[in-house]
Amino acid sequence: MEKMQFCAILLLSLLTLTLICLPSHHRNGGGVLSRSRWLMVAGTALLSVQFLLQYTLGLRSLGITQAVMVNLLLFTPASWLLSLAVLYLQRQGRVLRREWLAGAAVWTFVFVLLAGAVISDGKLLLSDSPERRYTEWVGALAYALMQAYYTYLQLRELRRMRRTLDSYYDREMGVLLQWMERSIWVLATMAALVPLAIFGSGWTLAVFAIFLFVGIYYLVISFVCYSVSNAPHKMHAAEENEDDVKCEMNDVKGEKGSVPNAESSEAMQRVEQAVERWLAAGGHLHSGITIQTAANEMNVPRYQLTIWLKTTEQELFNPWLTHLRIETAKRMMLEHPEWSNDTIAEQCGFSSRNYFQTVFRQHTGITPATFLRHGCTEHR
Repeated sequence: MEKMQFCAILLLSLLTLTLICLPSHHRNGGGVLSRSRWLMVAGTALLSVQFLLQYTLGLRSLGITQAVMVNLLLFTPASWLLSLAVLYLQRQGRVLRREWLAGAAVWTFVFVLLAGAVISDGKLLLSDSPERRYTEWVGALAYALMQAYYTYLQLRELRRMRRTLDSYYDREMGVLLQWMERSIWVLATMAALVPLAIFGSGWTLAVFAIFLFVGIYYLVISFVCYSVSNAPHKMHAAEENEDDVKCEMNDVKGEKGSVPNAESSEAMQRVEQAVERWLAAGGHLHSGITIQTAANEMNVPRYQLTIWLKTTEQELFNPWLTHLRIETAKRMMLEHPEWSNDTIAEQCGFSSRNYFQTVFRQHTGITPATFLRHGCTEHR
């Protein structure tokens, strides 16, 4: 156990230093990114302190109660700060005060609870008692509820971001959402296991520790990779895209397939003609297409293109564009069976062979190789 605690100290210290020592031209990718980074620094630093205290004081050898007290007092704010770091990125800094204060309230509750138990039983600080064990279980439950609350907020924001990106086709942003989703579930799983793991010993504690180390490592390294990429700028563009579309859609509203008046009907006809010309020219097969660049190439207002998309089966830009590319890929594979997946991906606007294969399987349920091998006449 001492060796595991020592390894945890080294790992978390290195991760904290990695976050602190990001080059200035990367770490200043906007106030949102910078504040999120410092929230993550504070979270990993608290975890380092926790394992340092466990190691230097030998709390596990004293008993489970002593170790749990330190775990709750430091692990609760660490999880709170790490959760806020993810939420802060998702919201682009627009985190409500009550969402900030929820974690602080839970930590204060846990601290008062444990302090009350220490005072009431009249024993030394690092002692064991039934009162302390009871309050620790209550504190662990409070921690789990706190993390459940932040998980709910993060998953709700994740769904919103996915809807936004349906009108902003970008593979790198999709990768960002995958990192966020995995990070959310890592934090949620840790919360679910903590009430059991911190009171355990032996192999159960070892399994939880390994999961904790891998999860925190993934969370921090993914954040570092994200911060040194151009993803912050793309996230900001996607947020602007969402806000603009909302404003534009407030001006012209209607049910799917319907238009408010004759003038709008004529406008939709012009958009449809522009779309047909754009598709005939292969505009949808260029890489890096967003709804704004598509609207510019079609020479139509973006809000009109957004409304026209509502008349399609896919309704949104990202699914519509992906559908067109997949259908083109199917046709190309049947017409040129000798072409490799790399060639098909390049011809159809996909950024890589792996990404093409992943999207193809998601939309058809089979791999490109299976589609080609069986002829797939049903997909023609």
